[in-house]
Amino acid sequence: MAKKSTIQTEKVNNHIVEWLKNYANNAKVNGFVIGISGGVDSAVTSTLCAQTGLKVLCVEMPIHQAENQVSRGREHIEQLKKRFPNVSNVETDLTATFEAFKSSVPKTDDEGKISLSLANTRARLRMTSLYYLAGIHGLLVAGTGNKVEDFGVGFYTKYGDGGVDLSPIADLMKSDVYALGEFLTIPLSILTAAPTDGLFGDNRTDEDQLGASYDELEWAMLAAESGNTPADYSGREKSVFEIYKRLNTSNKHKMDAIPVCIIPKTLK
Repeated sequence: MAKKSTIQTEKVNNHIVEWLKNYANNAKVNGFVIGISGGVDSAVTSTLCAQTGLKVLCVEMPIHQAENQVSRGREHIEQLKKRFPNVSNVETDLTATFEAFKSSVPKTDDEGKISLSLANTRARLRMTSLYYLAGIHGLLVAGTGNKVEDFGVGFYTKYGDGGVDLSPIADLMKSDVYALGEFLTIPLSILTAAPTDGLFGDNRTDEDQLGASYDELEWAMLAAESGNTPADYSGREKSVFEIYKRLNTSNKHKMDAIPVCIIPKTLK
């Protein structure tokens, strides 16, 4: 099921950089703000933004963050600042804010629901911080979601990391992002790390949460787009396809436009 990227990395890189530059200039903003997680998506996105020559603010927003995630993010930021004079950084430690929120909301006996809700709260606190910084510096919030996450399985937080102004890499599969990351020479520690959203304060990976690897989910997404169904497969392929279809269906509310109740003209 492994999918090797076939994108023309240099041309794709140049295309995205030009798109970012044109969008920012048309919007009459100073540049971009990006949350840095220590993962490949934010590393690639911030490097693409840096190449525009516009202001790029990289933001660390730890909330009980694992040390290896913090160190990877800082390694990338320091490398990026050395390569691009238009890049700056700031840390906004949201741990105390998160703990204050936890102590203010009602509790339930369902620990699973509490855990997931608090994980999503982390992402939403970070989104709020990015928009605060965007507002005071005249920047756009650059999204870091890729195609399989944003349009395949909906693996992001609604109004959290899904709350952005523009999405530079959302038409790239995860394998494409890795290929671009190699071309952009982002730190090897990031390229070889297991993907994780870092929202639970433990070592669980994206694959642990999703039940399938990104290579497998890319395969399933392309198979579904070709009109195939789980009945066309057996064994692991069938299981992966069913995982993809389940996630794609349950997360449609993230991927589709917000439904609007249209009032008939006869009632107005």
